Amino acid sequence: MEDEEFRTKYVHLRILKSIQEYLKGDTEGSAAVYPIRVPDDFLYQLVKLHGPDSVDRIIHQIFKIGLTAWSDKLYNEVFGSQRDLETFIDLLKRKT
Repeated sequence: MEDEEFRTKYVHLRILKSIQEYLKGDTEGSAAVYPIRVPDDFLYQLVKLHGPDSVDRIIHQIFKIGLTAWSDKLYNEVFGSQRDLETFIDLLKRKT
């Protein structure tokens, strides 16, 4: 494996690990990036149904679902299988 490919896979592994930690842990201490774009009527209807206090929570749940789907796609593109991931981790251990 070339150095550039190794570095790229390592960065992707760190991204996937951080997503995994974020999704299973407490997200209160995480960074927040605004603004996000959502349809106007979507926000209006959420506020109408659930009140303004729950809109942030609902949007965060939607974000987590999207983040999960995106990380699954990234995992499949970069590693493809559990075996390939384990092979890379073994290589990483040998290099450090």
